[in-house]
Order: sequence, then structure tokens, then C-alpha cells
Amino acid sequence: QVRLTESGGGSVQAGGSLRLSCDFSGYMYGSSCMGWFRQVPGKGREGVGAIYMHGGNTVYSEAVKGRFTISRDESKNTVYLQMNSLKPEDTSMYYCAADELCSWPSLEDTEYNSWGQGTQVTVSS
Repeated sequence: QVRLTESGGGSVQAGGSLRLSCDFSGYMYGSSCMGWFRQVPGKGREGVGAIYMHGGNTVYSEAVKGRFTISRDESKNTVYLQMNSLKPEDTSMYYCAADELCSWPSLEDTEYNSWGQGTQVTVSS
């Protein structure tokens, strides 16, 4: 099973930027995907974006499209979530997750079988 560790969360003012990192162990290339999700207390997990590790194809939720970008660095075994133009409604705990066998990136959390511990992002107005 893939091990995932998120970092890079913090507090920022609206309009600012943060870059989250997800370091992973184990083989995550070929037909595998990495997703970013977020969750606030009392609400369900929301898919933010995902990347197909082999081809680099990405998908994003409508809430973040045009503001967030997912990328990967094969040499570092790391996936990034670059978050620009942050809004107070982006405040949440952010998680990365791994789907070790996929054909296309998905925003459905049930597709993913390994999860990190999360990193908090707080955006103030």
C-alpha cells in the first residue's frame, strides 16, 4: 500500500497562494492516479482535483478550476497542489489519496484506497 504525507498547509489571506505537497512511497506510476480532497467538519469529503500519473491528465472540480493546479515530480515522488486566488471558502483540511489502479483521474473518494493524514488550509478574508 502506498504511504502518503501531506505538507504545505497554513494560513493565508484571501487572494493569496499556497502549494501543498504530497510525498508518497511505493510505485505510483503507470496506471495510477493521485487525488486531492478537502473536508470541513460536519461535511462530506469533496474532490478538488486528480492526476493520472502516467500521462499527467488532470481533472478539477468547478469550485477550483482555473485557480488550482496539480503537478507531479517523478524524481521526488511528490505530487503538488498549487492553490492561487484563494478564497475563505477554500478553508478546509486537505488530503491526498492514491488510486493504484486507474484509467482516468476521478474526484470520487471511493476510488481511492490510500490516504494521507491531511494538512490544514485556512484562508481569512
